[in-house]
Amino acid sequence: MITTENLGLQFGGQVLFSQADLQFTRGNCYGIIGANGAGKSTLLRILSGEVEPTKGSVHVDPKARMSVLKQNQTMFDDYPVLETVIMGNLPLYRCGKEKDAIYEKPDFSDEDGLRAAELEEQFAELGGWEAESDAAKLLQGLGIPVELHGMQMAAMDPRQKVKVLLAQALFGSPDIILLDEPTNNLDLASVVWLEDFLLDYDGTVLVVSHDRYFLNNICTHIVDIDYGKIKMYVGNYDFWYESSQLIQKLTKDQNKKAQQKIEELQGFIARFSANKSKSRQATSRRKLLEKLTVEELPASSRRYPWVGFKAEREPGKDRLFVEGVSKTVDGVKVLDNISFTMNREDKIAVLGASEIAVTTLFQILAGETEPDEGTVKWGVSTTQSYFPKNHESFFAGHDENLIDWMRQFSADKRESYLRTFLGRMLFSGDEVYKSVSVLSGGEKVRCMLSKMMLEGRSILLFDQPTNHLDLEAVQALNNGMCAFPYNIIFTSHDHQLTQTVANRILEIRPDGGLTDRLMTYDEYMEISSEA
Repeated sequence: MITTENLGLQFGGQVLFSQADLQFTRGNCYGIIGANGAGKSTLLRILSGEVEPTKGSVHVDPKARMSVLKQNQTMFDDYPVLETVIMGNLPLYRCGKEKDAIYEKPDFSDEDGLRAAELEEQFAELGGWEAESDAAKLLQGLGIPVELHGMQMAAMDPRQKVKVLLAQALFGSPDIILLDEPTNNLDLASVVWLEDFLLDYDGTVLVVSHDRYFLNNICTHIVDIDYGKIKMYVGNYDFWYESSQLIQKLTKDQNKKAQQKIEELQGFIARFSANKSKSRQATSRRKLLEKLTVEELPASSRRYPWVGFKAEREPGKDRLFVEGVSKTVDGVKVLDNISFTMNREDKIAVLGASEIAVTTLFQILAGETEPDEGTVKWGVSTTQSYFPKNHESFFAGHDENLIDWMRQFSADKRESYLRTFLGRMLFSGDEVYKSVSVLSGGEKVRCMLSKMMLEGRSILLFDQPTNHLDLEAVQALNNGMCAFPYNIIFTSHDHQLTQTVANRILEIRPDGGLTDRLMTYDEYMEISSEA
């Protein structure tokens, strides 16, 4: 449905990619990955016709209708929610508007009658009579209740606007869907709903996302922007990542015989081909993998940070006791008589429909705010390191370089010592002299992780640590959290991180109470879906 020929893009004197010959076909989902600044979002904008490439051309099937997830949240502020969704199919929307305008005319003529008849036929062919019910179904699937469907977009919460714009992109069975970070700010239930929707969708999907679990579930192909090139690989993100790491490992070892490499890679392909998956797309993916050759496996130039937390002192038997904690925020009781004890083996994921409630609990555990009622008691031998969701206070008003910024958190002031922790998060060379006032969102998160590694505490608290991180950094953080031998309490929208790290789930219910289950996230989701 979409074909590119010799596609190239140069930005600010830098070649992002060149000579890209790609074909995106019906029935497949393509995950677009690459380091920050590689041009992932720009590639989507080129394919949609919003941006002109420096070289080459894009050909889209003229009969295909393309839908794009809009990023401008204020664009539809003057429209009601339901109408905004229906605008995802502009031919249908315009047809309905013209038809209604004719019927509202006080001096209805014979000519108007003929035009109205044409529009009625066109409206029916485009599915106009089911439009409102279809739009409502999408909104409800994404967690927007019926009572909000008539509300003006300007009055909607930003997180709800994201869902409405996503429903708009999915509305009306488009032939091609382009999605740039569709899971950003989505709750986990909405992400699951979106996965199921895309798995049942038989058109062409192109998606940029930092959510590995999401990419693994929906993608038949990975489109990797690296080495200034764009290459397409069969399989999901895990297959791309593991084969890329294997290729790098084997190519570095010059003493291995070529045949040994080929046999190991062929075995790797066979294992993935036989892997079972819940998605119907897995069948076509396995067939494609069975035909894959060793030469078609990916290699990557990307640098991966390294995250490793080491406690200076092992915590004792007593870890954490929370008794009867309640808290009211802006007149709403977000925590109501919450009690739990953290055991030695616990790595706890905190869930909740209210992010305010979840963040408030973390602030109370970290000692940043006091509960209205109840107590929080840490074991006397424990030390805590806290990653707040809003960490701007650590950088606001600061203009020192990264080394000096790190010094305030360290007893050892030597530059060589501090460089070790910054280097793990890919701040090397003269980058360590960059002012913290000019750091991007992702760089600030990496600084906070460097600080936490430096502190050497025995209990780690994370409130949404994966926000602003690229796939490589999320993978590194995931590995570091899994390897940490002591307690972690965290919340994250990243399904794979939550599943692989947590062995206990605490859910803050809408009434402020607590549901406590000793199980993995996937087990919890299965129980929740059956309830």
